[in-house]
Amino acid sequence: MTTDAWRQESLDDLGRPLADVTFCVVDLETTGASPAAGSRITEVGAVKVRGGEVVGEFQTLVNPDERIPAFITVLTGITDAMVAPAPQIAEVLPSFLEFARGTVLVAHNAPFDTGFLRHAAGELQIPWPRFDVLDTAVLARRVLLKEEVRNVKLATLAAHVGAATTPNHRALDDARATVDVLHHLIGRLGSFGVHSLEEAREFTQAVSAEQRRKRHLADRVPNGPGVYLFRDRQGEVLYVGTSRDLRSRVRSYFTRAETRSRMGEMIALAERVEAVPCATALEAQVRELRLIAAHRPPYNRRSKFPERTTWIRLTAEPWPRLSVVSKVTAETDHIGPFRGRTDALAALDALHETFRIRRCTQRLGRAPRSSPCALAEMGRCLSPCDQSVSASDYAAEIERLRAAITGDPAEVVRVLTARMTELSRAERFEDAAVTRDRLAAALRGIARTQRLREVSDEAEIVAAAPHPDGWHMHVIRHGRLAAAGVLPRGRAYEPWLDQLLTGAETVRPGAGPAPACSVEEVETIRRWLTTPEVRLVRGTWRCRIANAQRHLTV
Repeated sequence: MTTDAWRQESLDDLGRPLADVTFCVVDLETTGASPAAGSRITEVGAVKVRGGEVVGEFQTLVNPDERIPAFITVLTGITDAMVAPAPQIAEVLPSFLEFARGTVLVAHNAPFDTGFLRHAAGELQIPWPRFDVLDTAVLARRVLLKEEVRNVKLATLAAHVGAATTPNHRALDDARATVDVLHHLIGRLGSFGVHSLEEAREFTQAVSAEQRRKRHLADRVPNGPGVYLFRDRQGEVLYVGTSRDLRSRVRSYFTRAETRSRMGEMIALAERVEAVPCATALEAQVRELRLIAAHRPPYNRRSKFPERTTWIRLTAEPWPRLSVVSKVTAETDHIGPFRGRTDALAALDALHETFRIRRCTQRLGRAPRSSPCALAEMGRCLSPCDQSVSASDYAAEIERLRAAITGDPAEVVRVLTARMTELSRAERFEDAAVTRDRLAAALRGIARTQRLREVSDEAEIVAAAPHPDGWHMHVIRHGRLAAAGVLPRGRAYEPWLDQLLTGAETVRPGAGPAPACSVEEVETIRRWLTTPEVRLVRGTWRCRIANAQRHLTV
C-alpha cells in the first residue's frame, strides 16, 4: 500500500467533519400526536445549513383535508381558513424531499417529525430516502449539564443558547430556533472529542471507558426488588434508584443502555453501590422516595425537596379569601399541591374569574370600612370592604367556592369554557389559551387534593397483590406505608397478618389534606392500590374517580 493510499484511508476513517456536513433542520405542525391515529401535517418548515451558514429555507402550510382541532388552533394559531388554499401533502412532500436531498436531517424530538414524514411517504407510495438523522433533544441530554438547563424542551434550550428566534409552535420559526440550538451543541461536542458526523452518532450511544472500568461495582448487588445507592469516595450518596431486579438494573449503568450524560458523570465519581433489598416492589418505590428526601443526591432530579409544596388556602377569616401558601393548616380548606407557584397562580385566577370573592390581602374585621377597589366597581368582587354585601350573602359565595374545590368544580368549568369560546370566536387565540391553561391548572390542583384525601383520610388500609412467591401485603396508615411483607402461599394469613400489624409503624394523620408523609408517597401507593390485581384485606377504602378528575378526562 502506498503512503498516499494509507493516508487517504485514514482520513476516510475519521468520517465526515461536522463543518462539512449539510444539515436540513425540519419542524412540523400537525393536527395531533400520532399519524397512525389519523393526525395530519398542517405546516412544514425547514432550514438548510452548512458550516454554520444558512443556505436555504423551506416553508409551506399544508391542507390536511380535515378540520383542525380547536386546541391545536389555540396552540399554533393555524386555522382552517389558513390551510384551505394550501397544497396537500401529496404536493408538498416531493418538494421537501428534493430540498432535503443529500443532507442530514435534524429535528428536535426527531422521531415525531420523521415519523409523520415517513408515514406520509408510505401513504403516497413514495420511497423514503435513507437519511442520516440527528436529534437535538438527544444531543442536549448528552452534552448539557443538569445545572445548565432544567429540561431539554426546545423553548428551554433556545433561551439557554440565546437563539435569535423564539419557538412559537410555527414550523419555520421552530426550525430556525433548532438551528441555533444545533450550532451551540456542535460547538460543545469538540470538548468531548467529537468532530465528525459518525462520532456524533456514536456519542449518543457510547459506553465510556469509565463505565466499563466500574462494571465490578454491580458484582455484589443481589437480585430481587429493592433500592440502590451510588456513593462516592467519601461515602456521600450520589444517586438513589429502585428496581424489581437490583442486580440487572445496576449492571445496566455500565452498558450502552445508559445514555444520559449526567449518569456518565455520576459513574465517574461513584466508588461503591449499596443495595437495600425490599420485600416488595412497592416498598422499594417508597424507600427510594424517602432516601432521596433524606440524602438529596445531586444526580436525582425528582423528589429531592418534598417539603417544597405550593397550595391554595381558603383563609379562616370573617371575610375569607384565597391565598397561595407553602404550608397546610388543619382549620380550613386547601387545594394542591401544585407543581409550582406559576400553576397555583393560574388556578387562583381561574377561581377568581368564577367566584366574586375578595382578592385584597388585608385582614378585614366583621364590619370593615374601606373604599371599594376597581374590581368591585367592575362587578367582579362582592366588595365586603365597604359593606356592599351582607355577611350571609358573602358566606353563600364562599360555600359555592368551597363546594367547587372540595367536590365538583363544574361551575368553574362552565364559566371558563364559556370564556374560551367567546375569545376563540373573537380570534383572540392567545387569550383563549391562557384561559384554557388556568382551567387546567385549577382542575389538576383540585383533583390532586381529592386523590390525596381519598387515601390519607383512611386510618388503616391493608391490601395485597398476588405474586409467584405468595401475596405481597401492605399496611397503609393515613397514606403512609407502615409495613410490607410477603405472605407465603398456603400459609394461614390471619396469624401472619397480625404479626405484620404488630410491627407496623404508628402513623398520626397529617394536617388538613397534607398527608402524614410526602405527597409522592401517597400518589405512589394510590397507583398501586388502583391496579386491577390488588385486593382489599382490611379497611373500607375504595377507589373513586375524583369529581375534578372526570373533567380532565372528557
